Amino acid sequence: MKILGMVVAALTAAICSAQSNPAYIQFSPSTTKGALYRPDSGPPPRVGVVLTHRTANFLSHIATQELSKRGFLVLAINPRFENNEAAVIWDEIALDIKSGVDFVRKQPGIKKVVLFGHSGGGTSMGFYQAVAEKGTAICNGAEKLVPCNSMLAGLPPGDGVVFMDAHPGNSINGLRSINPAIVENNPVKIDPSLDPFNPKNGFNPAGMSNYSPEFKQRYFKAQAERMNRLIDSALDKAKRMKAGSYAYADDDVFVIAGGQGARLISFDPSLRDKTEQPRKLLKNDGSVATQIIESAMHYGAPPPRVSRFNATARVLTVRSFLGTNAIRATNSLDGIDYCSTNNSVPCAVKSITVPVLFAAMGGYSFIRDNELHYTMAASKDKDFIVVEGATHGATPCKECEKTPGQYSNSVKNFFDYVATWINTRYSSE
Repeated sequence: MKILGMVVAALTAAICSAQSNPAYIQFSPSTTKGALYRPDSGPPPRVGVVLTHRTANFLSHIATQELSKRGFLVLAINPRFENNEAAVIWDEIALDIKSGVDFVRKQPGIKKVVLFGHSGGGTSMGFYQAVAEKGTAICNGAEKLVPCNSMLAGLPPGDGVVFMDAHPGNSINGLRSINPAIVENNPVKIDPSLDPFNPKNGFNPAGMSNYSPEFKQRYFKAQAERMNRLIDSALDKAKRMKAGSYAYADDDVFVIAGGQGARLISFDPSLRDKTEQPRKLLKNDGSVATQIIESAMHYGAPPPRVSRFNATARVLTVRSFLGTNAIRATNSLDGIDYCSTNNSVPCAVKSITVPVLFAAMGGYSFIRDNELHYTMAASKDKDFIVVEGATHGATPCKECEKTPGQYSNSVKNFFDYVATWINTRYSSE
């Protein structure tokens, strides 16, 4: 009977259509807003999907249309820190998600709620679900740079989580992107022995770079060392603020020179993203093959060294750096203390026991990260799939193609897979 219910759910979802006029939803505080999508046709939805990011505008995210036309109610939320990374107070994003979960559960006919985290939304949803399941004890350990607030007690959990090409966390991305050659946070003082834009180190301004194993080892270690120095500086400022011996009592600007644009995987194809074990590849024809999967990401000539502030610097505050963008490590490749921050998918998934789906996009650079998330997840019902030739946003990576239309079905294939995954678990209940 349950199998029959799943088949019926899949068939009815296939004939639904996306909502043409989503409803605007105002939450509290007033900077938190949402867009509610219902199918224009078909049976009333029984499963609601909640999606959000950390700072991005998700009100018209591709999942809103694709999932609503497959029969789901979808609520997209823009959190209170929309387009304002410097203002982020990490715990408060969880409160915005709580508002969304509460709202969706109250909608007529909704029996189950699935959280959907794309890109940086993966850390937001992962953290939320982990705390909702295990309580604030998991985000208050002595290892945390910024322990969570007690206001997160009693969060209502989701019934499942979909991670769509989730990166491991803003903290980890920041660690991997920081330029360790910059001395004393001065963008004009460069250590040539660590400079990723120095041809003597393997940089090729005309094409693909080739860094030596020795350079990469030193580089990854130096990235962690620079991050740790920045953390120590920020912690000292925070301590003086609390003691009343700093210029400001609450916060201060925290600028990281060369805080982005220096990730070696963007320059050197020897670091190309790939799985460690044979995994499921969702191919363009809809079939699934199990194999070692390597990213189809296109490598062209890298950007030259730039001295533009907007291109390389990160503008944060002491509070937003420590709470959302900092992490302890001994090297940026495999020496990361994932649970030193609450902005970490690898840490969060260790506390999540509801069903989880990890989907990496095959034309981008988070395949290995999502494989790691999958292996670290505590859930006994977990799945990992790579969508062949998809960009970070699931659309076909045309510059990755060797023949026109090679990855033309990436959007349909991905959202069909997600719909089947959800319906198999929830729609018949």
